[in-house]
Amino acid sequence: MRSITFSIALRYSRTKAYSAFTRFIQRFALGGIAVGVMALIVVMSVMNGFEGELKQRILGGVPHIQVQGEQVHSELTTLLEQRASDEIQSISPYVSTEALIQVPGNLAVVTLQGFNTGDSKSQSIPPALQRALIAGQWSSLAAGDYNIILGQTLANQLNLAIGDRVRIVSSKGAVYSPLGMLPSQRTFRLVGVFAMQSDLDKHLAVANIDDVARLIRNPKASKTHVQVQLQDAFNAPKIASFIRSNSTLIVTDWRQRYGQLFDAVSMEKRMMWLMLALIIAVAAFNTLSALAMVIDDKRHDIAILQTIGLTQAQVRRVFLIQGCYIGTVGTLLGTLFGVLIAIFINPILQALGSHFVVGLGQQLPVQFEWQQVLFIAATALILTLVAAFYPAAKAAQTEPSEALRYD
Repeated sequence: MRSITFSIALRYSRTKAYSAFTRFIQRFALGGIAVGVMALIVVMSVMNGFEGELKQRILGGVPHIQVQGEQVHSELTTLLEQRASDEIQSISPYVSTEALIQVPGNLAVVTLQGFNTGDSKSQSIPPALQRALIAGQWSSLAAGDYNIILGQTLANQLNLAIGDRVRIVSSKGAVYSPLGMLPSQRTFRLVGVFAMQSDLDKHLAVANIDDVARLIRNPKASKTHVQVQLQDAFNAPKIASFIRSNSTLIVTDWRQRYGQLFDAVSMEKRMMWLMLALIIAVAAFNTLSALAMVIDDKRHDIAILQTIGLTQAQVRRVFLIQGCYIGTVGTLLGTLFGVLIAIFINPILQALGSHFVVGLGQQLPVQFEWQQVLFIAATALILTLVAAFYPAAKAAQTEPSEALRYD
């Protein structure tokens, strides 16, 4: 059986007996909460999608952690056995160097990565990079053939086609001669092109690990350098720190190169959250105005209820419940419409003829984090409840003798 306070609060929330302006303020407060929650869910889902796309298209093509040292394979394998098995995707040999790629009349700076390109069991090329191949085959990168695969943007910039030869020059492995320092260099043949649709297409080149080791004149590099691929690249700093603190191995992770980019994206997400949360806060505190006007309309009713036995605590609860009613309905509507709009945002944009995403598959990326959606809804409810405290307390202080003096 419902309590008397709940029944009165529900009746006050649904009644149309208020003045037209009071009803407008109530609906405005409810609508403001709904719009704020909806906007925050849609925007944060799209921001999560953009972050996910960056994570896949950039971090999916590079080693998450690079480790260097003597006996690195056995030492690292033993060390990582202490971590949860679902954190680590693979551990494999890896060699990398900054190099200059040269063709007649043009040149560019590249990061040359050497992977094991043998059979599927021993292949160490990151899965996202494997899937991004649009011309050629990874198996063409056989040891000793000095073949190379370039990013699409880089290949177009150098005006290269499959089968063309390029010169790779690296300062690693340079030797001194009477003429001065001579960098290490080799001629490679282009056998494939990949398209990660990110900055990697401009400066990444991939070759066989043994060919890269010979280029830098360090044939044992594959035995002293390994890469660690993780299930979640964002765990790399934590795991890299664990390896450093428990060994003498030299450890670097993807944040050394791409950390600033993802820090900027994270800061943008936090600022968007703050700005849109302020919309919810303003709408929630409109509840204060709405309840204050309801209380002014119902002063006589409050006084009569007090004379027949309703306590101050019960009066306070009536209007707290009414404030919660506004917040709950607004939050539920905002969550429902926010989730629906986020799911169907691309068809909606197409119907409106809007094109916001050029170069991202022509669709806006959306990624839900349900914990985030629940947190947004809970925040809106808490803010509404806080805003309802003051007018509810004022209603409880109504003096029946004053309110009914002239009646």
